Amino acid sequence: MSLNKAHLKLKPISICITTTSDFGFDQRLQRVSGTLRAMGYQITILSRNKSKKKQSTPSPNKDQKQSITNILIRTWFSSSFLFYAEYNLRLFWKLLSISPNWVYAVDADTLLASSTFKKIKGGKLIFDAHEFFEESPEIIGKNLIQKTWSHIIKWGTSNADLCLTVAPILAEVLSQKYKVKFHSIRNLPIKKNFPESFTNRQKVIWYQGVLNIGRGLELTIQALRLLPEYQLWIAGDGDISDQLHELVLKLNLSERVKFFGKLSPEELSKINSKAYLGINLLEGKSLNYYYSLANKTFDYIQAGLPALHMNYPEYKNLTAEFAVGILLLDCTPEEISAAVRSLEQDDHYSVMFLACKQASNVLIWENESPKLVRLIQTLEQKV
Repeated sequence: MSLNKAHLKLKPISICITTTSDFGFDQRLQRVSGTLRAMGYQITILSRNKSKKKQSTPSPNKDQKQSITNILIRTWFSSSFLFYAEYNLRLFWKLLSISPNWVYAVDADTLLASSTFKKIKGGKLIFDAHEFFEESPEIIGKNLIQKTWSHIIKWGTSNADLCLTVAPILAEVLSQKYKVKFHSIRNLPIKKNFPESFTNRQKVIWYQGVLNIGRGLELTIQALRLLPEYQLWIAGDGDISDQLHELVLKLNLSERVKFFGKLSPEELSKINSKAYLGINLLEGKSLNYYYSLANKTFDYIQAGLPALHMNYPEYKNLTAEFAVGILLLDCTPEEISAAVRSLEQDDHYSVMFLACKQASNVLIWENESPKLVRLIQTLEQKV
C-alpha cells in the first residue's frame, strides 16, 4: 500500500498512537503508522522525549500533505515506577487536549492512560502488545510490580476494541491469559534488495537491537575467545551497555568488538549485510523471550544473514519452514562457538543463504500489512 498517492482522501477518523519508544528507530511503529496513514487516517504519535531539551514541535514526514505528526512528551523522571506514573499522567492530559477518535496504545506502558481516556471520552482503543510485558526479565521476581502490570493489562484489554501482538503463539498465550482475542501481526520488514553474493563477507558476528540482560551478549563476547578469527559488531544501546564495554576491556577484546551505538533502520541495512552471521540469543527464564519472534530475525533474513536462535517455539516453526538459522539448546560460549563453526562446514552456509533469499520474498510487510488493514476496516465498520 503506497504512501505516495496524491489522491489519498483523509477519513474523518483521527488516530493517536501512544508509545514510549523513539519513532525514528522503531521499525514496527513506522510500518504500522505508515499503513494506517495510507488508509487515509489522520495520525498523531505521542512518544517519549529522551533528550534534556524542551518538548519538540511536531515533526512531519517528507511528504507534507501526508505527514504523520510526532509530539514528544518530556518527563522529569527517566526510570522506575515514577517514570511510568508521570508519563501516563502527561500522556492522558495530552490525549484530552488532542481528543482523537481512536487511540492506538503501543505496549502496556501506555495502556493505563489510553484506557482511561477511552473510558472517559469513548471512541475506539487498539492495544498492540509488542512483547509479553509482565514477563520481561527486568521485572521477573518482582512480584508486586508484575501483579501491578498484569492488573493494568487486564483492565486495559477488557476496554480494548482490538488487541494485537507480534507472534502467533504469543497471541494464543495472551488470549488465554486475558480472555480476549489477540491477533498476530508479525514484525516483518519492508522488502529490500537482497545481497547478490556472500563471498566477500568478513568473519563478523552481528547483533542489532536493545542491549538488555538475557540477550546472550555477554556470552557471545566470551565465545570470541574460542573464535579468534572472528569479530563481534553490536548495534544498539540499552541498560547493560556500560557492562558490555567493561567486559570487552576485561577480556582484552577491544580490537575485536565494535560498538556502533543506536543506528537508524537505513543505517542498519547498509551495515548488517557485510557480516557473516547474526545472533538472536535469549535466555529462557523469561517467558517474554521464550514466546518472542524478534524483528531482528526478519532483518537478518533480508540481509541474507544466517543466524543463531534459541530452540524456542516461534524459531522452531520458522526454521522448519525456511532453513535460515541454527537453533541452540543452551546459550553458552561453547554452544555459540560450535554453532558458528558448523556454518563453516561444506555448503551449510550457502544453503542457509539461499533459504534467506527464498524467505526474503515471503516474510515481508507487504504480505503482512493486509491483515492489519482488514482488522482496522472491520473495526471502523463497528458502531
